[in-house]
Amino acid sequence: MLEVQPLLNNAEESMEATVLFLDEALAHIRAGKANPRILDGVKVEYYGSHVPISNVATITTPDAKTINIQPWEKGLIGAIEKALINSEVGITPMNNGETIRLAIPPLTEERRRQLAKQAKADCEDAKISVRNARRDAIEHFKKMVKDGLPEDVEKDAEASVQKIHDKYIKKIDEMYLAKEKEIMTV
Repeated sequence: MLEVQPLLNNAEESMEATVLFLDEALAHIRAGKANPRILDGVKVEYYGSHVPISNVATITTPDAKTINIQPWEKGLIGAIEKALINSEVGITPMNNGETIRLAIPPLTEERRRQLAKQAKADCEDAKISVRNARRDAIEHFKKMVKDGLPEDVEKDAEASVQKIHDKYIKKIDEMYLAKEKEIMTV
């Protein structure tokens, strides 16, 4: 007897990975509040290799508009500052000799709309990926019918993969609404 459960599990794992990737992508969208995750993509030159800032410094948010970076070695201040200036973060660092401060500027209404559009586009890409995982699973089930899988089992498997699909699409919609609210809140 051909087994459909491994295919359902694979489809769900693929959808879960898509949602995790979307969560990471949305975390990098700056919403006007200080969030240390916007620095995740910034790499610092450290003893010949490029490492994330979080590997060489303590990153804190003392208030909603400031990110504070405390390097573990004083000699790294210049390298961290240079990495921030050259990054896509778009915030000029302030260096006092011991720590680096990033003052998060307030977003304009136009910039908020751009960020909301970017978040929506990321969510739409995630939905496409979830739909593709569902389509691949259903195509596999149809091939399995030709190999001897009973049609009623195939229909049940299709219904199961559709339920999984609906669950993840709903989760993506909820993530978008939460991010949009965060972006548009002044």
